[in-house]
Amino acid sequence: MLTQRSRYALRALIFIAQSGGVAPVPISVIAADQKLPRKFLEAILLDLKNGGLVNSYRGKMGGYRLARPASQISFGEIIRLIEGPLALVPCVSLSAYQRCDDCFEETTCVIRKVMLVVREQTADILDNTTLADLSVDRVAA
Repeated sequence: MLTQRSRYALRALIFIAQSGGVAPVPISVIAADQKLPRKFLEAILLDLKNGGLVNSYRGKMGGYRLARPASQISFGEIIRLIEGPLALVPCVSLSAYQRCDDCFEETTCVIRKVMLVVREQTADILDNTTLADLSVDRVAA
């Protein structure tokens, strides 16, 4: 399941994308408009900044802007940054592969085969959905 942290990250980034990207968007504006707890949002935006998705600007006219165009930031990238791998089981993960402890034979495991399809289709959808695709809608969630 998508955590509240990821949902808030997505909502904040969609809001920033909708702002037009000219001036930085103050955290107070994001929090108020999206009805997000400011302290929690600060921690999320710090993760997004450290992950290279947003830039922060200090001062009276400070705030956050996307680090790249909205068309170059996918939901998959955001969710991986906040949550980690998309795979439901470690044996199908591309970035955090681990053999399952209880697996007899990975090459014939039917659970792995199904979970591989799930991971591939999930990744395809999330990696091909960008902030630009959704920033035309006013309400994120």
